[in-house]
Amino acid sequence: MSRIGKKPIALPAGVKYTVEGNTVLVEGPKGKVTALIAPGITLVKEGDVLNIERESDKAAAFHGLTRALVYNAVHGVTQGWTKDLDIVGIGYRAELKGKSMVVFTLGYSHPIEFPLPTGIEVTIDPKQTHLTISGIDRQKVGQVAADMRSLRKPDPYKNKGVRYTGEKLKKKAGKSGSK
Repeated sequence: MSRIGKKPIALPAGVKYTVEGNTVLVEGPKGKVTALIAPGITLVKEGDVLNIERESDKAAAFHGLTRALVYNAVHGVTQGWTKDLDIVGIGYRAELKGKSMVVFTLGYSHPIEFPLPTGIEVTIDPKQTHLTISGIDRQKVGQVAADMRSLRKPDPYKNKGVRYTGEKLKKKAGKSGSK
């Protein structure tokens, strides 16, 4: 039994959904997001709540996944998704160039220009070391944050680099002097 798949999804006022084949289009105050629906899964609206139901036990493997994808779409068009990144290191920083480009200075011999995909917004604090990535598509927000982090992953010896806010890192001991 899927415990996640049984949970109802609250549909706030102003959120509409339409099912077309194996996709659902969710429209809300922030925009439109599509989510995939697995075969054998149906959406049933009861009042202001959306339930995910499966036709048989063959669709059980995708029951919770489909519910999570639809919930992410509903949450995205109402509140949006955000990811926070911290840049740690002397001289490491990021700055916004226009609305569609972030320029990173991460200790390399050149600055790195990172183009932003459509639907993604980035805000940078005045110290230029904290980024907030926001958008309505959870997958896209997470992928952009992961791509930015991969530009300079946190170093295990000095803990310098780009990391998620609140990410715990294990610092390794350096080379020990031999006698």
